Amino acid sequence: MITHTVFFSLNYPNGSVDEQNFFAEARKLAAIPGVLNFACLKQISPKNNFDFGLSMKFATQALYDAYTNHPDHTEFVQQNWLTGVADFMEIDYEELSA
Repeated sequence: MITHTVFFSLNYPNGSVDEQNFFAEARKLAAIPGVLNFACLKQISPKNNFDFGLSMKFATQALYDAYTNHPDHTEFVQQNWLTGVADFMEIDYEELSA
């Protein structure tokens, strides 16, 4: 199982219509085949400079790769991510075997 996470800050004021629209568009990513446990996250710790996160899981690397190249994902990146995100960190990981 692959967990894909991205933590970020937006270029929009907190609670603005632009912020709400960004997350409305982000939630549509959950409909892409292979996406499991999709979540929009709000940072509550002062330990880093990011305000939000997106998290999702994929059963296989092939499903994750298909998501990355899916037209809905690439459109979200072009239409929302590149203009709306000020800074981010992406972390993809697998659970360690016992």
